[in-house]
Amino acid sequence: MAVNILESESEARIYGFTRRASAVLTHFLCIVFSLFIALMARPGSSLFSWHPFLMTLSFSFFMTEAVLIFSPHGSLIKGFSHKIKGRVHWILQCLCVSCAVLGLAAIFYNKHLNSKPHFTSWHGLLGLLTVCVVALQSLVAVPLIYHSLAKGWSLAKLKRYHAASGLITYLLGSMSLLLGLCSAWFTASVKDYTWYLSALCPALCALMIMNQVTSAYMAKKRLKA
Repeated sequence: MAVNILESESEARIYGFTRRASAVLTHFLCIVFSLFIALMARPGSSLFSWHPFLMTLSFSFFMTEAVLIFSPHGSLIKGFSHKIKGRVHWILQCLCVSCAVLGLAAIFYNKHLNSKPHFTSWHGLLGLLTVCVVALQSLVAVPLIYHSLAKGWSLAKLKRYHAASGLITYLLGSMSLLLGLCSAWFTASVKDYTWYLSALCPALCALMIMNQVTSAYMAKKRLKA
């Protein structure tokens, strides 16, 4: 009996450590990746330079940090109430949307000035879809902050739908970033090993965010059961 208790405690400590390490790594990767792209793009050096900078800031930094707000092991405001976390999450998502819209406007106007066709690549098409989805996601989330707008709806169900659609939105953003790394601009700017290391950042962040969201809702199902 005592051995089983010790084993359970040891497993719990190991589990807690790995979750905290994953959250810290996610923070680190999204910051490093955003800084690296900022250094590569040199925002302000040209109109185009604002596109990779703002899109990376949107989907790699703001959206990742917005999700990590609810991480039980890696939230930067862990001691605050769920209501405060919800407000901070929504503010970060609004910053995400703002940067995404500005980044889209920058590349759209840049192509217009250079008489180039719009949305002719998978990166462009998926990027446009992601910007539209993330804007809609933030708008639909308003009733979760102002509950009076959710009359006739179950808040628990709304939260589940929001988490599921939010995860899909995050994965769309990650795919857009990965496709952006395949662009002629980026591949011409880095060497092979740098490209692979860069691609690992959004890929690993996506895996860890997916694990965080699915684990949270699986835990809730176990508690209800």
